[in-house]
Amino acid sequence: MYIVVIGGSESGTGAAILAQQQGHVVFVSDAATILDKYKQKLIAHNIPYEENQHSWDKIENAQLIIKSPGVPEKTELIQKIRSIGIPIISEVEWAYRYAQQSNIIAITGSNGKSTTTALTTHLLQSEDMAMVGNIGISFAETVALNPKKYYVAEVSSFQLDDIHLFKPKVSVLLNITPDHLDRYQYDVKLYAKAKFNIISNQDVSDYFIYNVDSPLLMHHLPLYLNQQVNPVTITLKNAFQSEQGACVQNENLCFLWQKNLYKIPIHELPLQGKHNQYNIMASILAALCVGANWEDIIQKLPSFTAIPHRMEKVRVFNGITFINDSKATNVDSVWYALDSMIQPVIWIAGGIDKGNDYAQIKELVKNKVKAIICMTKYPENIQKAFSDLNIPIVVVDSPRNAIQQSLAFASVNDVVLLSPACASFDLFKNYEDRGMQFKDAVLLL
Repeated sequence: MYIVVIGGSESGTGAAILAQQQGHVVFVSDAATILDKYKQKLIAHNIPYEENQHSWDKIENAQLIIKSPGVPEKTELIQKIRSIGIPIISEVEWAYRYAQQSNIIAITGSNGKSTTTALTTHLLQSEDMAMVGNIGISFAETVALNPKKYYVAEVSSFQLDDIHLFKPKVSVLLNITPDHLDRYQYDVKLYAKAKFNIISNQDVSDYFIYNVDSPLLMHHLPLYLNQQVNPVTITLKNAFQSEQGACVQNENLCFLWQKNLYKIPIHELPLQGKHNQYNIMASILAALCVGANWEDIIQKLPSFTAIPHRMEKVRVFNGITFINDSKATNVDSVWYALDSMIQPVIWIAGGIDKGNDYAQIKELVKNKVKAIICMTKYPENIQKAFSDLNIPIVVVDSPRNAIQQSLAFASVNDVVLLSPACASFDLFKNYEDRGMQFKDAVLLL
């Protein structure tokens, strides 16, 4: 089969390596410059590629297109491919076709995916298990070069857009809040549909872990719920919402699993904050679904530490705490960050706005934020949303300037919180680059 991979980064390169390993003729095409580390992989595997262009004569005869998640559906190239009927699938779908004998835990949601994926992996630590997907490790390349019996996969809505057969043993849907609406015609229904694709092929042998406290999730659930799949619910309410699941009672996370009741005191959790209670519930239940025992889970849980760029405490300087939450690329993530704050906050926000509705955090900003530092080329939406609160709003163009401006407003025991609510591409390569530059600037104080 002749396969063309659109996009030459982590996902596309991995898909190409798997395609070649399986005996297909493969070509990689990227409209941008391919990073050297991916070029070296393609060269090492003798995979032809092009960059800074898409040659239609090399694409139009493909029998299958594998589309990287960073390539929007609305691009002219993808629409042209659709028009001539070439099948398009995602890298996750491609990897699954050669990993169907493995146990796959697939985790999605608007917020909490990376933490839940990393924690689930931590709880299931073994040599025959790998963490893959949107967390930055190609699922397809892992299947090709280092196949495992178990995979914990973080999957984004973009990766779920083009699945057909993908069938995880355990699917996790943490929440649905408006995000990436610029990729979904500013229609939250289309975004929700992509998220629910995660359960589209599951059956009675599979589990679906979902958050009953997420209003948009529950609103769309009746449209997509596969009645055959085993439901496992998580909630911060004080009663279980299904025959197997988790809830909160008397300051304990409580788990009901195979008619056994387990409890963990909230004050003993390795991550604090309500959002992390959901993440921990989902991770523990996912581990139980694939056969982990409670004693092993309890032994491993305390040693887990927060992932980089997610409520990551950088340092305390002159009594001021600096927190890197660069991964908070939507308003809901910022809600959880601000809700967990006890001390006054200098909030560093901004970037590429993806259709944000700031109204949901306005009361929290009013009650907790002393000043807003807009670190972006496009501050207008944030300025407009919060201008009536009489909170100082300052616009800057770098982490260094953001920190210097923050120090002008911060006092002892305050928090300087980078929690942008936006994508990073106006000033940075990605949210990791934004977070690293912020941390470097803080450590230079």
